[in-house]
Amino acid sequence: MLTRKQHELLMFIDKHLRETGFSPSFEEMKAALNLKSKSGIHRLITALEERGFLRRRAHRARALEVIRLPEALSPKAPRAPKTPDAPLGPNVIRGPFGSHAPARAAAEIPESAPVTLPLYGRIAAGLPIEALRDNGTSVDVPATMLGNGDHYALEVAGDSMIEAGILDGDTVIISRADTAENGSIVVALVDENEVTLKRIRRRGNSIALEPANPRHETRIFGPDRVRVQGKLVGLLRRY
Repeated sequence: MLTRKQHELLMFIDKHLRETGFSPSFEEMKAALNLKSKSGIHRLITALEERGFLRRRAHRARALEVIRLPEALSPKAPRAPKTPDAPLGPNVIRGPFGSHAPARAAAEIPESAPVTLPLYGRIAAGLPIEALRDNGTSVDVPATMLGNGDHYALEVAGDSMIEAGILDGDTVIISRADTAENGSIVVALVDENEVTLKRIRRRGNSIALEPANPRHETRIFGPDRVRVQGKLVGLLRRY
């Protein structure tokens, strides 16, 4: 099953190949899908390759080949063979990240159906930075790892949460929330302009944002300086 953006890109590439004889440029693909960055196109092409719809020809610029179209549009297209050598998607990591929202029932969403979440950029797991909101970039997530409510994804930068199993370059899946239980790992907005991923602790009238790395210090703030913007529910990692 393809996401809407994956389907749009595949059909655009196929049409361009049939009309011109060569594949479109990344700039043309970005404009056709109304995305803000080429990184989103890179991710979509990689996803289509992994699903057996596209192939890149080595040592040739702008060389994409459509292997097959979605079955809904091309009923006679052969199914991609399932072999041990098939490309692997992102590894889904479940761990003790704090409280999790209940999983959706299997009857509501098939286990294999992916959900496309907006990827808002890099969030510091070391020193806080402002999260980059690039609404043109997205990531596919297994529906079974999401609970009810709204979700988004952020890419981790830094090493302050490594003892919680969160590494530099990981993609964390966040459930939007403005409250969190003591000890939860949250996206915290500090002083309205810094965003960080830390474990939250309330100590009287103070709020502590704790790292999971002894090399980093716990930061203490007054209650009016920190706002919870979401809770960690899972992460994706590529090896």
